[in-house]
Amino acid sequence: MGKGERPTEGPPRRSLPHTHHQGRDTAVIIVTRLNGAQFGVNPDLLQRVDSAPDTILTLIDGTKYIVRESMAEVIARVNEHRAHLLARAQEIQASPSPTVELVRDAPAEGAVPGTADEGERDQPLADPVPLRPRSR
Repeated sequence: MGKGERPTEGPPRRSLPHTHHQGRDTAVIIVTRLNGAQFGVNPDLLQRVDSAPDTILTLIDGTKYIVRESMAEVIARVNEHRAHLLARAQEIQASPSPTVELVRDAPAEGAVPGTADEGERDQPLADPVPLRPRSR
């Protein structure tokens, strides 16, 4: 175990690809320890990336991790992560504004179709309410 690395507990984990995307909204970048184990780092918590000669990630709380990736690779992954966040934010802003609607419960088992209650089901409970971002 390298200086500044914390021991891992539990069984060995399966290997993950060297990209930050495991899912669409993953909030970490994947990096590799010198022993080959991979882990995720929240790039928003990175304070500094040093190269002396190993690459050292320093988090805002002072925790240090030594990783196999070069400083340029780590910076590229952080930039890719941030670009992904900005693109997602633009997608959200460009989409039509979402609305919240009240819906009725599903009909009870054994309910007879065509009863008076069935006609009420076609009527909305209330008008849809558009959701807007908070103003500052």
